[in-house]
Amino acid sequence: MGNLRVQGAEVITMADGCQVHSGWTLEAVDGVITYVGPGDRFQPSGEADDLLDGTNRLLLPGFVNAHTHAAMTLLRGSADDMELKPWLEGKIWPVEMRLAPNDVYWGTMLAIAEMLRAGVTCFNDMYHAPEEGTRAALEAGIRMCPSGVLLGFVPGAEERLMQAAEFCREYDEAGGGRIKPMIAPHAPYTCPRLMLEKVIAQADEIGVPIHIHLAETEENVQFALDNYGKRTIQAMQEVGLFSVFVSAAHCVHLDDTDVKILAESRVGIAHCPGSNMKLSSGIAPVARLLAAGATVGLGTDGCASNNNLDLLEEARLAALLAKLDTGDPTVVPAEQALTLATRGGAEALNLGDRIGTLEVGKRADAILIDLDQPHLYPRHSLPSHLIYAARAGDVRTTIVDGKVLLRDGEFTDLDEAEIIARACETARRLF
Repeated sequence: MGNLRVQGAEVITMADGCQVHSGWTLEAVDGVITYVGPGDRFQPSGEADDLLDGTNRLLLPGFVNAHTHAAMTLLRGSADDMELKPWLEGKIWPVEMRLAPNDVYWGTMLAIAEMLRAGVTCFNDMYHAPEEGTRAALEAGIRMCPSGVLLGFVPGAEERLMQAAEFCREYDEAGGGRIKPMIAPHAPYTCPRLMLEKVIAQADEIGVPIHIHLAETEENVQFALDNYGKRTIQAMQEVGLFSVFVSAAHCVHLDDTDVKILAESRVGIAHCPGSNMKLSSGIAPVARLLAAGATVGLGTDGCASNNNLDLLEEARLAALLAKLDTGDPTVVPAEQALTLATRGGAEALNLGDRIGTLEVGKRADAILIDLDQPHLYPRHSLPSHLIYAARAGDVRTTIVDGKVLLRDGEFTDLDEAEIIARACETARRLF
């Protein structure tokens, strides 16, 4: 990978809160950060193979999309303004039954192009044909936690679980460690208890996390009460789900006991405010979760229910929605929202030891934001500007594992025009 150097930038490392450091330098050798600090104290390891000018740029950790269904870019705008159950059963699942593996590849490629442009360097994906989505991530150079969605009502569900376990064994640490698979039972209401118990056993044996939707709607909670005699989170604790690391999407409908369980079990929660609002699923109690010490990141969900993959937008929504929900304008301030999009997302995927902050020894996943924009002046507070004023298009450079994938707004390897054309061709056939 060589020696990457960014010099003269404004830097937020997220390792010391949201402190802004001026004129700092970052060096990464073979994808690992070897220095981040004042430029006048920097002692280079050698000649830089890739030297980036950070003048009038803000350098910070890449954004982490803690929950999405990437290939659903193909379904963007095809089924809007509906409730979750009829949306899934009447619109989404019938189309997905027609998906071919190569469709997933091009849908995921389209998602990756969109995310890289928006500063997303890592995403947690649950979708069909995970080998194809992973192939796209490997070719594109992005970091990914892939998993194939498991549905208990589909014929051959147990065989699919065995395939999912084998997928995890085959792809764990692929791409030089950029790929970290999970096992993904869709949700308690689509996977019966016996299947969940088998999933937990497999995850424990292989040593991988579980990716699952939990307590997304009131109907989900009622299902758990009817079938387990307990609310969703408490039922899943009884089943033993939290005996392994769990990345749980949504977690909207929670009582105080649920919040306590999630915090104490160190469940990685992916808060998806945009999707939750669009599907009218409810408002996740993020302020209460954070106050309880829960691990919270941000997710976009899929493009059929969001309809974009913009983590900056999710961070803004998370901050604003929490204030509206609680009636307290001080909850989830800009600094905390930025943490959710970076460090919090990494920890929610059990990757906090690798990414989420710019620190020596961690992987060099970083972005450069163009500060020379009218909406980013005057610079009273850069963290505030990021959350309340910045746009995805302000991201000019995206770096994953020390490699520049987007440079000054241009992809270094991806053929964006071909990706768009192939994805549109696929969507026309599906619809």
